[in-house]
Amino acid sequence: MKKVFLLMLIMVLLTATTAVAAEALKTGFIDLQRALVESEAGKKAKGDLDSLEKSKKAVIDEKVKAINKIEDELKELKKQSSAISTEAIKVKEEDMERLNRDLQRLVTDARAELQKKENELTEAILKNLSEVVEAFGREEGYAFILRSEVILYAKKELDLTDLIVKRFNEAKEKSKEEPKEKKEESKPKKKK
Repeated sequence: MKKVFLLMLIMVLLTATTAVAAEALKTGFIDLQRALVESEAGKKAKGDLDSLEKSKKAVIDEKVKAINKIEDELKELKKQSSAISTEAIKVKEEDMERLNRDLQRLVTDARAELQKKENELTEAILKNLSEVVEAFGREEGYAFILRSEVILYAKKELDLTDLIVKRFNEAKEKSKEEPKEKKEESKPKKKK
């Protein structure tokens, strides 16, 4: 009887100790996609990508206009086929094929360039963001800060995204101000 009682007491103590230890672990999660979109650096990157995309689209639109123009000329030539040589029609058809190949290459290159630029910008932001998350976790005593993509369920109070975005923006703002301060300090002071 004493052994059963002692065994039950040990089990209760172990369960209580485990529950207290788990409760003491400070945990949180961050939605990286939301942090990317809502951070100032993410908004700037989105603007840069949008302007690059617009410039690429303008070049592509010019190429499409050139193709449409040659297509219209080709239609006119085919209508006048009795008066125009087949050689002139063949030249226009070759021009149109070349322009279509150029257009396809241009679109492929533009997509690749946009993807590469997006990856570069995202990678740089995520690197800086992870440094902020790590510093935040250390300063605030977190045992775990997880990505929201791997979590099936968590209390809303554990979402640290807003705090991290705020810290990230502050860190970026501070890093912009530091070079200005260093320039001012390095300027020689005028003697009166």
